[in-house]
Amino acid sequence: MRSERWVLPLVLAALLLGAWQLAITVTDAHVVPGPLEVLRGLDELANRGVLVGYILDSLRRVLVGFGIAVALGVPLGLWMGLSPTVFAAVNPLIQILRPISPIAWIPIAIVFWGIGEAAPIFLIALAGFFPIASSVPAHVREVPTMFVHAARNFGLSTPQIIRRALFPAVLPPLISTLRLSLGVCWIVVVAAEMIAVDSGLGYLIIDARNAGKRYDLVVAGMVLVGAVGLLLDLSFRLLEQMPSVRWGFRSHS
Repeated sequence: MRSERWVLPLVLAALLLGAWQLAITVTDAHVVPGPLEVLRGLDELANRGVLVGYILDSLRRVLVGFGIAVALGVPLGLWMGLSPTVFAAVNPLIQILRPISPIAWIPIAIVFWGIGEAAPIFLIALAGFFPIASSVPAHVREVPTMFVHAARNFGLSTPQIIRRALFPAVLPPLISTLRLSLGVCWIVVVAAEMIAVDSGLGYLIIDARNAGKRYDLVVAGMVLVGAVGLLLDLSFRLLEQMPSVRWGFRSHS
């Protein structure tokens, strides 16, 4: 039922909050903040005028980095799926670099880009690029070859085949890949902001930890990261359900 999609998560969240507060009360733990303290921390951030600004700064960095990853990864992935030669040349390099955690690139990013906006955006773009570039060729290979042959018979060039035949055919699974890539980007921005900038939710968490051990603000930052990540995921799920992207080719082998 439609109501269960909202009622059940809310009930579970309420139970978890209650268990959280009960654990704090029973153990008399003073270091770990309870839900009410976290709520007061969020109110403090709002009154200081930094709450919305930090969220928007993180979102801006993620959207720019994710946009770069999409602009580079999607065309390359389509080209790799269309051309066995390009796939054979590029795929080994992608598979070598893909398992490297984006966090491991932080020192290199700082060396090349310094402390500022460029370093976290580079890390976010890097994190989002590899899931796209490694998944899109597999989506392309699921498209029947007769689509490509028919496009060539009509005299279309390779860029035209990619734009007019392959891209529409792989759009539904591509949207799912982009949703996963965006989730990775949102994870990485928190780590990147702990190192290279002085704003954003990642900076909020590390600054609250270092400046007086404000664990209520640390947990408040964590809650904000999770809430914004949920909203980003829901936005892509709504996009997946749009009629214009649900029709795509499905293999029935």
